[in-house]
Amino acid sequence: MNPRKKRPLLVSGVAALGALALTFGGAAVANAHVDLSGSSSEAGSSTLLTFSFSHGCEGSPTTAIAIQIPKGINTVSPTANANWTVEKVMETLESPITDSSGNEVTERVGEVLYTTNTPVPDGIRDAFTLSLTLPEVATETTLPFPVVQSCEVGENVWVEIPAEGQDPHDLDAPAPTIEVIASSTDGDGTKTDAPWSEAGESGAAAADASGQTALIVTSLIVGALGLITGMVALLRGRRTA
Repeated sequence: MNPRKKRPLLVSGVAALGALALTFGGAAVANAHVDLSGSSSEAGSSTLLTFSFSHGCEGSPTTAIAIQIPKGINTVSPTANANWTVEKVMETLESPITDSSGNEVTERVGEVLYTTNTPVPDGIRDAFTLSLTLPEVATETTLPFPVVQSCEVGENVWVEIPAEGQDPHDLDAPAPTIEVIASSTDGDGTKTDAPWSEAGESGAAAADASGQTALIVTSLIVGALGLITGMVALLRGRRTA
């Protein structure tokens, strides 16, 4: 399916969508949510983000899941899902960028839309996986991925983002988030190990080498003593004969 332009009416602001969430979800929304987990949460790393849900809209079966992609993430590869069609919805970048191949890029994936062929009943779990790279500038931040869940009747709008110091559990319709941590690679892109780890490995290697040397020396001494003992016994035997 060819990408199309992102629908401007889908996300017009967190406040407006939060109001819709309360309108459509009601009290039942507070007890439901969309889970998000990642194979990696390091800034600048490639990761597989999995979004999952197991509820409808006040019992109504789910028909579509629209995942909003935060700014700073331009390329997304959605995983094909049985019973769902998937579409990458594009939006125009405020300023063109140059990709790793030197090509000018003027659009980004603003949304990934999954639409079901058969509505998913309330109480049945389903999940969607996206492949993307977390922004390096997102180090030590919470990255939100607002989700709009459409159902046969109504919708849940998971877009609320906690204010500084606010408990996310106090929100009625929290957006799925991932905590981005600092990269474990140094400036040249190589892994940085703890000093005590390196010392421990070097010490272990030295101990192994020392142990092997001592074992070899001991074996040679024992062998030499055995050879001398055998020769003495042989000479004594000949004299007796």
